[in-house]
Parts: sequence; C-alpha cells; structure tokens
Amino acid sequence: MRWFRYERVADVEEAVAASRFDRNAHLLAGGTQLMDLMKLGVLAPDKLIDINGLAPAHAGIELDDEGLHLGALVRMSEAAERPEIIRDYPVIAQSLAMAASPQLRNMASLAGNVLQRTRCNYFRDPGELACNKRLPGSGCAALDGVNRKHAVLGVSSSCIASYPGDFAQALVALDARVTIVGTNGTRELPVEALHRSPGTTPHLENVLETGDVITRFTIPRAPFTRRSLYLKVRDRASYEFALVSAAVALDLANGVVGAARIALGGLSAKPWRAREAEASLVGKPLTGATARAAADLAFIGTVTHSHNAFKPVLGRRMLVHALLSAAELEVS
Repeated sequence: MRWFRYERVADVEEAVAASRFDRNAHLLAGGTQLMDLMKLGVLAPDKLIDINGLAPAHAGIELDDEGLHLGALVRMSEAAERPEIIRDYPVIAQSLAMAASPQLRNMASLAGNVLQRTRCNYFRDPGELACNKRLPGSGCAALDGVNRKHAVLGVSSSCIASYPGDFAQALVALDARVTIVGTNGTRELPVEALHRSPGTTPHLENVLETGDVITRFTIPRAPFTRRSLYLKVRDRASYEFALVSAAVALDLANGVVGAARIALGGLSAKPWRAREAEASLVGKPLTGATARAAADLAFIGTVTHSHNAFKPVLGRRMLVHALLSAAELEVS
C-alpha cells in the first residue's frame, strides 16, 4: 500500500476545501469499498479525507410532508430498520436489507453505497491491463472474457461492466433527488442523473466534480411509495450482488394502474429506469399479459456477450414477477 495523507474535517465546507484541488483525494465515511480497492491496488489515493465529523448535520432521517430525507452519512442498517421507512417506503428498506452483510451494512454510508464501483473482475485486478474503467484506453477484457455478470443494457464497445448497487435502483424508481455541495455552492439533481453511461469514457462514472460532497437524498411522497418492493435474483441467498434486480412501485385503483415506476439493476453501468415499460402500464389493469408486455419493452435494445445471454430472459421473468407481486401487496 502506498503512503497517503489522512485528514479529518468537521463540516461540509472543510470537506470541499480539502478535496477541491486534489483529484486523487478520496472521501472516507464507512470505507467498506474504499479500503477494499486500496488493498487490491486498484486505488492509490494521495489523501483520505475523513468526513465522519459531518455526521451531526448529515446523518439524520426525517419524514415530513415533502417526503423522506436521508442524510448522506446515515448507515445502511439504520435506514433499513427504521419502521417508518419499512411502512411508507418498503422498496428503500428492502434494497438496503438485501445488500452486503450485517457487518458491512452497519459501517457503510448511504452516499458511499450509491457511489460504489463495479465488481467487474477485470477492473478489480491491477494485473489485468485491459480495463478502460481503471486504465483509460487499455481496452475491455470482459468483451471476450468472462462476462456472465456483466451489463446488457446501455453498454458500449469500451465497457460492459455493470453497476452492483441495490439502494440506487430504489432511489431512481421513486424519483429521488440528491443534494450536492461543491466549490460552486449547493445544487440538487435527480439521482437518475448522478451516474453516467459508459460511452467512450467509462472511467467517468458519475457527474460529481472535484470537491463535491453528497449531503442528502430526498424521496418525495407519492401515491405509489407504499406499494413498492425490491426483487433481487442472485447466485446465493445472501451477501451476493444481483444478476438482475428490480425496484418497482405502483399506484393502483380498482386494479388499474395510475402510475408505475421501474428501475432495473445488475443489467447496466448505472441504475436503469424503464420508462417505456412504465408508460405501457398506465391506464391498464395489471395482469400477466400487461406485465409481460411491459417487461418486453424494458429489455428492448439489449446487447449480450458470450456468457450473459441469459440475462434478458431472466430479467423479463423477474420483472413480471415483481410487478405482479407489487400488485398483490396489501396497502393501507
């Protein structure tokens, strides 16, 4: 491990100032992924900026008329176990509870979880030079290599790595917004706009700029938040990343869909919003036929490789099951 500087900060302004001029400075909260990538030799920061001192101002959970407010430094386990989140935003609680292990959920922050990086083995192996995400311009070994867990939606010839998170899918499905403080002040944007598609620059994974600090997530109140769920298909029942997943939320009245929200995981380099599938359900009863039609729309444009051709088939079946299961929920 290389030498690095360690600095503690007490507020957001200090965090911005400490990182604004150093592109190789990394913010440290739970550190569950950062330490892992440093040990592997994938990351070699010049400086670690410990932001846990921001917790008094940015680790709160509030529920008001506007919606649910989650501080960036809330730990995953705390949000997953809050009764009001389980009741009013079950897809949020479920996406967090299904991620990682209890030990990691107790340490990992919500912002760190949203910003986690791919689990692609070629990215995580510094001895494998062909990874455009880790070493721009080197190529993508996954294209002709082992790619069973890789993306099939929104891919490019430069990268087929998939985004591994769960929580971000739930945020995107519920139209959540993220608050960011940086050198130019405070701004807010949809969580859906936070991550980038790979294109020709897969090493640019999000829209954050040097010095930016995420401070809060806001999930608005909506008729569909209580009728929501997270479905995750994986190789084993716990401590495993999704092969395919879906965050689904429905507004139903007399069996007819008034609004639908769908975000897919394990299938793209970013949380994937299936807007055409959502629109196809509005004004129709949710049946096996309408759910299958929506699922077909959600997977238009898939690009598969040698080992992941099963993903669109599995994904469509998973989404149909998620939609029908959400329709059957008893919501008070």
